[in-house]
Amino acid sequence: MAKFIFNMPDIGEGIAEAEIVAWHVKPGDRIEEDQEFVDMMTDKATVPLESPVTGTVLEVAGEVGDMVAIGSALVVIEIEGEGEAVEEAVAEPAAPAESEPQVTAPEPEKPLPMGEGVGDGGSLVEAVETPAPSQAHPPAPSPMGGGHVKVLASPAVRQRARDLGIDLAEVKPAEDGRIRHADLDAFLAYNAGGGFAPSGKARADEQVRVIGLRKRIAQNMAEAKRNIPHFSYVEECDVTELERLRAQLNDARGSKPKLTMLPLLIAAICKALPKYPMINARYDDEAGLVTRYGAVHLGMAAQTDGGLMVPVIRDAQVRNLWQLAAEIGRLAEAARSGKATSEELSGSTLTVTSLGPLGGVATTPVINRPEVAIIGPNRIIERPMFVPDGMGGERIEKRKLMNISISCDHRVVDGHDAASFVQELKRLLETPALILVG
Repeated sequence: MAKFIFNMPDIGEGIAEAEIVAWHVKPGDRIEEDQEFVDMMTDKATVPLESPVTGTVLEVAGEVGDMVAIGSALVVIEIEGEGEAVEEAVAEPAAPAESEPQVTAPEPEKPLPMGEGVGDGGSLVEAVETPAPSQAHPPAPSPMGGGHVKVLASPAVRQRARDLGIDLAEVKPAEDGRIRHADLDAFLAYNAGGGFAPSGKARADEQVRVIGLRKRIAQNMAEAKRNIPHFSYVEECDVTELERLRAQLNDARGSKPKLTMLPLLIAAICKALPKYPMINARYDDEAGLVTRYGAVHLGMAAQTDGGLMVPVIRDAQVRNLWQLAAEIGRLAEAARSGKATSEELSGSTLTVTSLGPLGGVATTPVINRPEVAIIGPNRIIERPMFVPDGMGGERIEKRKLMNISISCDHRVVDGHDAASFVQELKRLLETPALILVG
């Protein structure tokens, strides 16, 4: 038998290390050639790695959440054959000393104090239940009092009364002065709707280890808030005509994808940006350099089971509404299924984030660093508004309204420029025919 050492390959340009997000094997397992055995994450992209040999897993390099350097040993597999240990370099690893027969796995990083390690399931977020609270501190008596009144009742009746929030001193026993379950039932029936049912039920505490995509999101958000002086601006837009246009386009779409509000908003953004190039930019604060982009590579924040991802619509400015709708659908599905590539999740110059029906009245989104702005459409609501009646007066009419939020990096975007950009966006959304003209 011989040992085969699989070294961490170079899975991205400029990447020095990757994080283990899921093991699909453990020491002692049989592994087949081309079988996926681990998922590694870098730059928000999860890359599954396959075994080039068949054998038995002897060692793995670390736990879920640990970082592994490019070129370091990732897994040791026992394969059939005779002779000395065999080393397989999948990528160009750091050159070992000539006297060393093989590369050994690096010592895993010390795990976070929140948990004792991980299981074999490979979940991006691991939940660990804590022990039940000590019984040395029993629950406090009901605040409804009555402790000075002697009440005869069994322990089961007392516990039920505590659960229901009932002061037993207020319950009239049916016979012999002892309160029974039937007396509690009668009390509840007489005081129906009195709020004696418990509001909820306690659940066990849990500790969640922050790993994988959730860890990357936490790091990126902390860096953005720590380094970028944010300011936000919110404006109300009347999207009644825009919604009417969207309905008309959908009625005549045929086999084309259904239009949501997002393609129309993106088209309006692309039309407004040439007048405000400081919005479509990235800031390298270390080099002190702002790059204003001519093309619009629009990041589209998408919620997935693993966390927030930002797939990128490349060259959004050259796509029509139907092409935008198709690309939005494709990227959203790739993100949700975990099949989005590193290229599809990087290189954005401006980001749009939307919670759809949960959008709220206004948002103050966090900028996707190193970009300098992020736009957040909010929920569409209907309200009565005064509108011109065509005869020099006004009438009240039900209109559809939506707030547009923008957060900007105040180091490179002035408040006047951000407000002017949003006002131009408002003009396009409220006069949607302008979005369709060349």
